[in-house]
Amino acid sequence: MTAQDPFVAHRGLLFTVAYEILGSAADAEDVLQESWLRWAGADRAEVRDPRSYLVRTVTRQSLNRLRTLARRREEYVGEWLPEPLLTSPDVAEDVELAESVSMAVLTVLETLGPTERAVFVLREVFDLPYGEIAEAVGRPAATVRQIARRARAHVAARRPRVTVSRSEQQAVVERFLLALRTGRLQELLDVMAPDVVMITDGGGVVAAGLTPFHGAELVAGLLARASEITSDFAPVWLNGAPAIRIDLDGEPSTVSATVADGRITGLYVVRNPHKLTRLDEPAQLTLSCPR
Repeated sequence: MTAQDPFVAHRGLLFTVAYEILGSAADAEDVLQESWLRWAGADRAEVRDPRSYLVRTVTRQSLNRLRTLARRREEYVGEWLPEPLLTSPDVAEDVELAESVSMAVLTVLETLGPTERAVFVLREVFDLPYGEIAEAVGRPAATVRQIARRARAHVAARRPRVTVSRSEQQAVVERFLLALRTGRLQELLDVMAPDVVMITDGGGVVAAGLTPFHGAELVAGLLARASEITSDFAPVWLNGAPAIRIDLDGEPSTVSATVADGRITGLYVVRNPHKLTRLDEPAQLTLSCPR
């Protein structure tokens, strides 16, 4: 592949589409490999708009993989969380992009069916025309409009309703990081909302809660005990937001947070090592690129 090849030019966009549909960077990379093979075998003379063609191809391959993975996720041990992505602080400056790849929104997208998820991502995130989406998912445009409407209402009812600024999010996460490092119960309680919810994903590979933990006292107690085991807490940027990396005996875990009214309302803790293999190099994410 050369730098001039449309697949290379649009790779960041294609990866972002696949990741948002699948919630997994590893699966997104596999989809890009499959899509490249189809692109390499395509009759380029018949491709009027390479960007649209590639987005359609990636969407179809993502849908095929999502349907294949559905049973595996149903059998997953404990809570399933999206694979966290290391991102540069610059991603947070694109508010739309940062929100669309946030752990909170990606977790909500897990509650949609495969076609609903693809339609929502292509319409609400990438603002593709209904006709183009219809070609990508293999449904009539009128049906796609109905699916988009249902998916939009579903996500709106479940996504965090409070939007905070990047500076507020960062300040609260920094307070949380300091509280973790000290391990002081009261400091942890002070930075969390009383009804905070913590979801942990160990995938049956490492210890994690099989169901969410509710309430500041319970969550703070668990985190205080973690602080007794390790002090290796470091700030990172994950999925376009400030987050925390925890290393325990050489094994990483990540903690992403949702914030409202100056306090943490939700914690997403990923411990499954199979989901933590991409914490060394920032992912290239984008919502658009030149046609």
